[in-house]
Amino acid sequence: MSRGKKVAIGVLAAVLVAVVGCGTAFALYVNSINSELVGDMTSEEMQAIQDVLAPKKSFDEPFYMMLVGSDERTGSDEAGARSDTNIVVYVDPTRNQASIVSIPRDTMIDIDNVGISKFNAAYNYGGVSSTIREASQLLGVDISHYAEVNFENMVQLVDAVGGVDVEVTERIDDTDADNTTDNPYGQRIIIEEGLQHLNGEQALVFARSRAFVDGDFTRTANQRKLIMALVNKVLDMPVTDLPGVIQGAAKCVTTDLSVTDIISLAEQFKGKGDLTVYSAMAPTVFMDQLVDGQSFVLNDPTATKQMMETIEEGGDPSNIVGVSGLGPRGYTSGSGSSGYSSASSTGTGSSGYYDEEPYDDYDPSY
Repeated sequence: MSRGKKVAIGVLAAVLVAVVGCGTAFALYVNSINSELVGDMTSEEMQAIQDVLAPKKSFDEPFYMMLVGSDERTGSDEAGARSDTNIVVYVDPTRNQASIVSIPRDTMIDIDNVGISKFNAAYNYGGVSSTIREASQLLGVDISHYAEVNFENMVQLVDAVGGVDVEVTERIDDTDADNTTDNPYGQRIIIEEGLQHLNGEQALVFARSRAFVDGDFTRTANQRKLIMALVNKVLDMPVTDLPGVIQGAAKCVTTDLSVTDIISLAEQFKGKGDLTVYSAMAPTVFMDQLVDGQSFVLNDPTATKQMMETIEEGGDPSNIVGVSGLGPRGYTSGSGSSGYSSASSTGTGSSGYYDEEPYDDYDPSY
C-alpha cells in the first residue's frame, strides 16, 4: 500500500482551496509544472472521463469537482485498485465559498453490468470515470471537473508545511493504520485525544484509522478535519514558501484543470476577502442485515437532496438533519485564519454497523 494513502486528498484539497484563497500569484507558481497535472493517462482513459464530466462552465459560475484518492495515478481500470477517499467539492465564486462533501466508501450502489457493490468498488470496475458517474448519480449533481491523487510522498508533503494542528476527539492506537513502512507489523504511532500537532506520519495514521465504533464514519470526519487543517496551514504560509508544496502536490495529481484554468478560477476570488469553507458527509442510514456477508450503508436520498440544495443556496450543509459536518471555517489569504471552532454532528449513530474490510490489498470480489 502506498506510503501516504489518505493524506494526499487533504493536501490536494488544501492546494485547490488555497488557489482560490491566495489569488493569481499563487496559481502562477504552477505554470512551469503544467505537464505534471495531466499525468500519464491514455487517450482512451482521458476520453472516458470527459464523457462523464458535465459541460464546462465559466469559472465565474459555481461548479462541482470530484476528488478521488486511489492507488493509481493514471485513472486506470486495473483490477485491485480502489478509491477509499471520495470527495465532491462545490466551488462557488459568487458567494466566495467552497463546500466539501465526502462519500462513505461503504455506501451501496448498483454499478452497470456489475450489480450491488460498495461505492469504493466503482473505481475497481471502471476507473475514475465510473467513480465520477456514481458520485454524480448519488448526489444528484453534475460534476464538471476532477482530480485524482497518487499517495506516494504525501507524508513528506505534510512535513514540508511544518505539520498540521487538529482536534483529536478519540485516542488513536491502531497498529493496522500505522503500517506505513515495509514492516508488516506496522510502526507504532499513538495519537492522544485533544488538540495535537501532527507530523506527516502521524497525519497518515489520523486520516487512515478505522478503529472506532462507527469505523469509516469517524475516519471520513477525520479526513475532513485534516483537509481543513491543511487549508488553514497553507493559507497561513508566506507566498514565497508555496512553490515547493505545489510542485510536490502536482507530481501526485492528475486533473482536467490546466494552469490557465487555475489562474482563471483564482481571478474569480481575487479581492473578495475571507473564503468560507463548509464540510460534511453525504447522509446515510445503516442496514440491519449483511448482504453477502458485507455491511453496507444506504444513501438517504431525501437528506441528500436537502443537503445539496442547501449547499447551492450558500448554506451550511451540516445543519441538515442526518448530515455529519464540521461547520464553517473562514480563511484569510496570507494573514491567518479563524482556526477551529466547535464541530457540529448529527445523525451519525452506529447501530448495526460492522466495518470488516481489511487495510491491506483490495480484493476485487469483496
